[in-house]
Amino acid sequence: MEESRFLTGQILLALPGIGDPRFERAVIAMCAHDEQGALGVGIGHELEDLTLYDLLGQFEIDPGVAPDAPLHYGGPVEPRRGFVVHSTDWGGQDTIDVAGRWALSGTIDVLRAIADGTGPSRWIVALGYAGWSEGQLDAEMTRHGWFNVPGDAALLYESDAGQRWERSFARAGIDPRLLTPGAGTA
Repeated sequence: MEESRFLTGQILLALPGIGDPRFERAVIAMCAHDEQGALGVGIGHELEDLTLYDLLGQFEIDPGVAPDAPLHYGGPVEPRRGFVVHSTDWGGQDTIDVAGRWALSGTIDVLRAIADGTGPSRWIVALGYAGWSEGQLDAEMTRHGWFNVPGDAALLYESDAGQRWERSFARAGIDPRLLTPGAGTA
């Protein structure tokens, strides 16, 4: 398999007209992509009525020094399961390094560390994830639907969720207003 097919550490963007409303204007931080499948966490849409304090309260964790940040729609798979995409300056019991660009944690220890001020310096909390089975994302990448850009800290942590989609395309030199919802035929 060609190395370029592996999207770990990339940002995956849904193109207009992807055909699945769950992925409309999606921005996905790709955390794993290999022969067995792919996993990414959505960072482009915030949940409307749920914040970090609500989540911490469900686990009876005092919010301590943590700001009451919005939670993100991580994807349609396991929407009640939480994930934290974060800087690499912290690691917990299940933390995985994502191509040296960011880390991913999915256990309660990262929430406790964020609340008590000993966690990662930058983070995004999401519920759910986007997942693809063996070869599924590779096949989808050959059709109209997805575009990938290099992932970096500025896109993850320095952009508001509602601006990540446009900013990601702009960093690739593309004006998303000029994108069409369908592919042409020749």
